[in-house]
Amino acid sequence: MPKPKTSSGEKNLISKRLIALRKKHYLSQRDLSNKLQLAGYDMDKNVITRIETNKRYVTDIEIRALAHIFGVSCDYLIEGDKTEFE
Repeated sequence: MPKPKTSSGEKNLISKRLIALRKKHYLSQRDLSNKLQLAGYDMDKNVITRIETNKRYVTDIEIRALAHIFGVSCDYLIEGDKTEFE
């Protein structure tokens, strides 16, 4: 059975918001992966790149990890229109 994609063919819903949050916090992909690893999440730079370029599906654990690092809700990462915590 094929994995689901968005109506535009993308493999995840968070790529644009992830890029925006990363840039808002002045983090390179490597900086973000370092922060994630220091927080105990196993996500390297290549994972970040593949998520941002829609070449990779994102797990619920990864969404939770990114929300934790950026101080936003999981809903914000997925939907984009929910309240952002700062």
